[in-house]
Amino acid sequence: MKKIAWKKITRFEGPESSPGFLLWQVSTKWRRKIEAALAEIGLTHPQFVLLASLGWLHRNQSEVSQVELARHCGTDITMTSQILRTLEKKGYIERISRKGDQRSKFPNVTESGSRLIEQAIPRVEQVDHQFFKKLGPDTKSCVAILQKLAFEEEKQ
Repeated sequence: MKKIAWKKITRFEGPESSPGFLLWQVSTKWRRKIEAALAEIGLTHPQFVLLASLGWLHRNQSEVSQVELARHCGTDITMTSQILRTLEKKGYIERISRKGDQRSKFPNVTESGSRLIEQAIPRVEQVDHQFFKKLGPDTKSCVAILQKLAFEEEKQ
């Protein structure tokens, strides 16, 4: 096996100094905990994100397109459509097409979907609380950093 000249190819002392590697480690650890909590009520994490976001967006909008939902969640439109199809089969949403345009779909949360959101959000928030409480007073600055990373592209 050829030895890699690490000092020539990276500016970091090791993976534990790389923000990207650390973000990967933290997000993987957090997501495992979220997935476990949601599995208890029959949801995957992507299903939860799309379902809860759809409910959230409907607070101020009567119609939310699949494209708007995907943009809000930062998900691929094809993946969004596939997940919504699964949620529809489970009875948590219904998708309505506009007259004359079968390609445009407008998902709505059903009663059972609303009840599921009401079960899921406290579970997710409990995982978040347990996971992030070790940050203590630094939690607010952590959220600010994550917001900057998440929404910076939108401003450019």
